Amino acid sequence: MGRRAEREAVEQLLARALAGRSGALVVRGEAGIGKTALLEHARRTADPAGFRVESSVGAESETQFAFAGLHQLCAPLLDRARALPDPQQAALGVAFGLRDGAAPDRFLVGLATLNLLAEVAEEGPLLCLVDDAQWLDQASAQVLAFVARRVAAEPMALVFALRDPTDGDVHPFAGLPELRLDGLGETDARALLAAAVRAPLDDGVRDRIVAEARGNPLALLELPRGAPAQLAGGFELPDVPGVPRRIEDSFRHRSGNLPAETRLLLLVAAAEPTGEVALLWRAAEQLGIAPEAAAPAEAAGLLEIGTRVRFRHPLVRSAVYRAATPPDQRRAHRALADATDPRTDPDRRAWHRAKAVLGTDEEAAAELERSAGRARARGGVAAAAAFLQHAAELTPEPDARAGRALEAAHAKHEAGATEAALELLDIAGAGPLDALQHARLELLRAQIAFHLSRGSEGPWMLLDAAKALAPLDAALARETYLDALDAAIVTGDPGRGVLAVAEATLAAPAPPTSPEPADLLLDGLVTTFTRGYEAGVPGLRRALRALAGHEPPAGAVSDSDSHRWLWLASRTAMAVFDDELAHVLADRHVRLAREAGALATLPAALLVRSVMLVISGEFARASELAAEQTSITASTTAVPLLHAQLILAAWRGHPQETAEIHATFVREAAGRGHDTEVSLAQYALAVLHNGLGDYPAALAAAARAFESDELRHSNLAHSELIEAAARTGQPERAADALDELNSRALASGTRWGLGLAARSRALTSTGPVAEEHYREALEQLRTCRMVSHLARTHLVYGEWLRREGRRQAAREQLRTAHELLSEMGAEAFAARAARELRATGEHPRKRTAQPADALTAHELHIARLVATGATSREVGAELFLSPRTIEAHLRSIFRKLGITSRRQLRELRLP
Repeated sequence: MGRRAEREAVEQLLARALAGRSGALVVRGEAGIGKTALLEHARRTADPAGFRVESSVGAESETQFAFAGLHQLCAPLLDRARALPDPQQAALGVAFGLRDGAAPDRFLVGLATLNLLAEVAEEGPLLCLVDDAQWLDQASAQVLAFVARRVAAEPMALVFALRDPTDGDVHPFAGLPELRLDGLGETDARALLAAAVRAPLDDGVRDRIVAEARGNPLALLELPRGAPAQLAGGFELPDVPGVPRRIEDSFRHRSGNLPAETRLLLLVAAAEPTGEVALLWRAAEQLGIAPEAAAPAEAAGLLEIGTRVRFRHPLVRSAVYRAATPPDQRRAHRALADATDPRTDPDRRAWHRAKAVLGTDEEAAAELERSAGRARARGGVAAAAAFLQHAAELTPEPDARAGRALEAAHAKHEAGATEAALELLDIAGAGPLDALQHARLELLRAQIAFHLSRGSEGPWMLLDAAKALAPLDAALARETYLDALDAAIVTGDPGRGVLAVAEATLAAPAPPTSPEPADLLLDGLVTTFTRGYEAGVPGLRRALRALAGHEPPAGAVSDSDSHRWLWLASRTAMAVFDDELAHVLADRHVRLAREAGALATLPAALLVRSVMLVISGEFARASELAAEQTSITASTTAVPLLHAQLILAAWRGHPQETAEIHATFVREAAGRGHDTEVSLAQYALAVLHNGLGDYPAALAAAARAFESDELRHSNLAHSELIEAAARTGQPERAADALDELNSRALASGTRWGLGLAARSRALTSTGPVAEEHYREALEQLRTCRMVSHLARTHLVYGEWLRREGRRQAAREQLRTAHELLSEMGAEAFAARAARELRATGEHPRKRTAQPADALTAHELHIARLVATGATSREVGAELFLSPRTIEAHLRSIFRKLGITSRRQLRELRLP
């Protein structure tokens, strides 16, 4: 009634799904506003249209059971799971407790769910309905939100109904298309009330009910039933704040008039949200309740018992449970625990048993701890945290309670519940902890502090934790020292910078076993910062080769090690000017993250890979990965990482795009206190302004970038500062950068480093010496992967030759520079080369348009993968998309390229 626009929105969603354009809709509103009714309308509309309809309903007391909501939705579809790739089959099996295995990344579970639903949709359109989504367990909510953001070209629709979040809460479905249900208009409200109450109503009572209900349909149906005396006598209803609270009070009033046995049976049903009828009767038998006790509750319209136990509304469940006394609540849970099979459902039994405890109970706490272990093994970190927190509350012994609180804090932090983790740390800290536990507590406190602020105190808090761990757990201490050193590089505090942290790290204990790659990396970095670059390079290179799997101790490199340290290792490869290792490490990081479905870490891996591709002159591929990164962060609602997009826009010479990204970048970095990110933005501006020929602006930006420990460590800022200083006639401004670049290049001995240093010396030299350096730079850079720097060397050499009056020689260099820079898409630098060429009397040739220019970065990425012979399923697995979505993109790609087959795509020369 009164929901025409809302019904049309649902019908349009289903019509688009039938046409192969999948989508999602979030229906929001207060309790009782009609969300479930709208979902039922979707079901009724979908059935005659040939949709298969699957559903799941969140339950408030189910939030700590990992993947419970997802399993409810997917269980009828699991016969199709055999069509999924093995890693995805395994991920679903482990998540649902159907098989043993390593805990899967939640986004690999998400990809598996996406492909499972897509497989089902291949047989016919699919509608997924999720009611009370605010009560889904965290793992299920994250996976389903991910799926909703990734569906594209399947005959599939997903509709989620959830209550309005409380102030400050952000639900996982935020950002998806929303339909908010408001109250009914007065005319519809009065019509609904008249239909609900057949007896004559006093005008004052009718007006009062309509006013109190505020258009809430459930309130209009329930309030009259909850106050018969007032209706008959014409008295006004008492004020109760909040319509949902009012409805719940009505249900409480109705249930409170039932016989005692019926009320207890209702309480048992309210305490067990699975709706399993046999379990309800077993628990009722434990309490001596006969089945006939259900009849009055069914007659009152509060619940029905068929194949499932169903309450009229979730507010009935909460009203019944809250109205019960604590002793009765414990009786109900005790009966349910006794009625639950410990072999088939040990976690639910543990939960009920814990709820039955008054005070503390070590056996119940230990059972919850075991449940936490099972939840973690399925990948349900949030569920494990909830079990551990409850276990700590039930633990009688102070030392055991403190230990469990500490483990719960670690799990809460891992699940992203930082405030809850800090509260549990306070509980753990108040109890007796042994030395190792206390050190781990301080470590977690330091990690949380750095995670929240990225401030300059973070490295020192991590150092303190590392020192405390040193005599207790050498391996963990060394990892913490490495974390502290990485944090110091990132924050770049000028007062107490990376050198001070490195000197403190000299106290790190020796590795407890033969050195692993992370040990080598720690030792190499400490040596570099305390004894000098030349002394540190051999150790760093050995560590990087080990992390890349090129030499011992390659066997010690686990995937988890790689996920954790490849971010630092890729940047360190830049620090030693090893272009090959930098590409190998960045590529390995991306590959491992893809294989694990680790979408939380994949964007950072794609970022480093993109930056490496930019400075290698592969702008098109860098753009593809940057687009994928943007897509993934949007799907996972992670904080956008704009580094690659900013650097790419600057190298392309796009002032407006760079300025827009830069403004966003600096604003968000300032909000998080990330000075290094601001410095990185200055590096990008230095590149942009050098390309545009605005050398004073480039000098100002490069000077700020050079102050950052991170940018000096990765060698990004040196050459930009030197070029800008030379072009403004202020080479002394870059003297330190030139000295450092020369010494590092000699120590590294790589062609990248030696070529960049030679070019920088040439820019600050004159006469035959300058030309000698230019030629050396070209010789070195010609045989490494840094094509962008090779092209820029041709450019500055050609500019120098023209100023020397050697126009013919200048043309040769400038022509090469223009071709290389135009081909890669460095438009500002290419324009510089074109201006210089025209000054020599030659008109540069314009770049010939290529068919692939019409493709978006995302389409080009798909085209490139398909051109290698990959199937749509294989491409979809790599890009976390369904095969049908890949096919839809391919149709667009074929149309834009004017081709009709994959064979023709393989024959094209893609950039």
